[in-house]
Amino acid sequence: MGEQRASLLNRELNIHSLYDLLYYFPYKYIDRSRVFKVSELGSQLQHVQLIGEIRSFEEMGEGVSRRLVAHFTDGTAFVDLVWFRGLKFVKNRLKLNTRYVVFGKPSMFNGRVNIAHPDVDDASLLKLDNMGLQPYYNTTEKMKRSGLNSNAMAKLVQNLFGLLNKEIEETLSPDIIRKHGLMSLDDALHIIHFPKNSKELQLAQYRLKFEELFFIQLNILHYAKDRQKRYVGHRFAKVGDMFNRFYHENLPFELTGAQKRVVKEIRADVNGNSQMNRLIQGDVGSGKTLVALLSMLLAKDNGYQACMLAPTEILSEQHYATLRRMLGNLPVRVELLTGSTRQKDRLPILEALENGDVDILVGTHAVLEDNVQFRNLGLAVIDEQHRFGVVQRAKMWAKNNIPPHVLVMTATPIPRTLAMTLYGDLDVSVIDELPPGRKPITTNHIFRSRSDGMYSFIKKQLEAGRQAYVVYPLIKENEKLDLKNLEDGYNQLCNIFCDYRLGKLHGKMKPKEKDEEMRRFAQGETQILVSTTVIEVGVDVPNASVMVIENAERFGLSQLHQLRGRVGRGASQSYCLLVTDYKLSEDTRKRMEIMTSSNDGFEIAEADLKLRGPGDMEGTQQSGIAFDLKIANLARDEQLLQFVREVARGVVEADPECCNPMYRVVWERLRMIKNMRNWNWGAIS
Repeated sequence: MGEQRASLLNRELNIHSLYDLLYYFPYKYIDRSRVFKVSELGSQLQHVQLIGEIRSFEEMGEGVSRRLVAHFTDGTAFVDLVWFRGLKFVKNRLKLNTRYVVFGKPSMFNGRVNIAHPDVDDASLLKLDNMGLQPYYNTTEKMKRSGLNSNAMAKLVQNLFGLLNKEIEETLSPDIIRKHGLMSLDDALHIIHFPKNSKELQLAQYRLKFEELFFIQLNILHYAKDRQKRYVGHRFAKVGDMFNRFYHENLPFELTGAQKRVVKEIRADVNGNSQMNRLIQGDVGSGKTLVALLSMLLAKDNGYQACMLAPTEILSEQHYATLRRMLGNLPVRVELLTGSTRQKDRLPILEALENGDVDILVGTHAVLEDNVQFRNLGLAVIDEQHRFGVVQRAKMWAKNNIPPHVLVMTATPIPRTLAMTLYGDLDVSVIDELPPGRKPITTNHIFRSRSDGMYSFIKKQLEAGRQAYVVYPLIKENEKLDLKNLEDGYNQLCNIFCDYRLGKLHGKMKPKEKDEEMRRFAQGETQILVSTTVIEVGVDVPNASVMVIENAERFGLSQLHQLRGRVGRGASQSYCLLVTDYKLSEDTRKRMEIMTSSNDGFEIAEADLKLRGPGDMEGTQQSGIAFDLKIANLARDEQLLQFVREVARGVVEADPECCNPMYRVVWERLRMIKNMRNWNWGAIS
């Protein structure tokens, strides 16, 4: 192919090699063996294939609505073939009274059936009975304008198979293929692009999904095993004075059964001989910070320091204040270190950290800097793990000769399949109970035309001494428009709630301004906080009982759930009000239904995964997720994922040193994938 086409494939589809093209799979298949009659057509049909002739061309419309119409017939009736782009090219290529095979999706316009931008091929060159299922490849508008449509992609793949003069080499060991009844890789790759029937297509898809998920799990499990073998952990042998005093004197309330279970799991980890790497999943308000503090007191009782990493300064400050409040008068020194910490304050903290006077350091990415040295770091707690990739975690390990135990916390409930791929190298604990006294949040979906009733309800809550958030979206593509909406909304609310004080908060404000607005709201000086999603994490105001989310249709399920979790943090009944226009897509209606019917973060995360897919899941793009699924789907292939994880575990257990000739091909393939994708999970020895 020419340089221009190659460059287009690079830019638009990230295809840089024949290998990339081979693994660029069709997204759907349509049976091309059936031919319809034009008289059978109606707009309810998905895709149809016709054989006939063009009797005449007609150019219609002006400017942007200019179009070329070809009047096509097979003798039973006429159908309009319509093009809005490339009119000259189409007219020069197609001839009157020549037999063509036309393929496309019919629709109705002005009472006539038409097919817009159909595929048109010379009938003498197309053998329909050999075509089987026609592959369809995702292409972009730029590609289509340059003639690189789905058909052209199929021809490129066909040419690629023509270049291969030998069978594609196997990537799985013979025993795995035999034991699990898998199709050969060579057959699977040929069939996935050009299947003859749906049965062989299913077998090819199964083989390629199996392989894709198998190597992701093999990579994770080998990495975890290798790390376990390579790194011994600090042993926290005793439960000492600080832990016991805090537990018996300072606990704000009795631990839930789930919190007790997770503390026991952590205690067992840190009392062993290997480094702990544990993920705590827990909904907003489930008491993860308390569990983390108990773990950090275990470190202190055994002569070690602890640190707590958070993704934002706001959240770091929140954790710092929470830990100080919980510890009360106990002799535990807690310090805060962020990018904003002034130099004159920073130097004494660094010095005290290095000589062991600081017991717990709370901070942001600033803690990862080389000049931050601990005397004896025994435990690192990482909050909101999806903002810290594997590389950042590894930086924490380098702070000591013996890496610290790592405790990762997330308030974003993660479906089981995603947890097994995003956090597959971690042991997982779940806090699935809320502390006593917490009431489930009541969630209602409100159409904007009925917002008067909503404002009356908010006034009643404010009269009762409560506070409210009103959140507007701030999406990058519409930043200016969104900020204007927030400003307009703020002004409107100032008029409606003229007897109350309002605050305003968004990410474009200076850190000091943001901090001041949050402080005023937290201390009850303002009753309503009008904000963008910067309050998604980091604000803990037990007195806030109402969360209004404007343009709720523009948020994903996980984000809506996270925002809702900003209220319901006190003992009073709290409410979340989702405001949208009346006209909504089917997906949006489903999201609103799920939010109003469930408070269960895990149920919501599962639904989010099914609706949006893993690539769009809140946070996965920043997570250090080191793979790009070509064919498997984490929402639909949960059972297969669990199955291949056990197959991969069997290989790691049978060949921990990667030297068994039986699995040579598997380890070679994994090395190749790691080199191609820059997976940063640690090297295969």
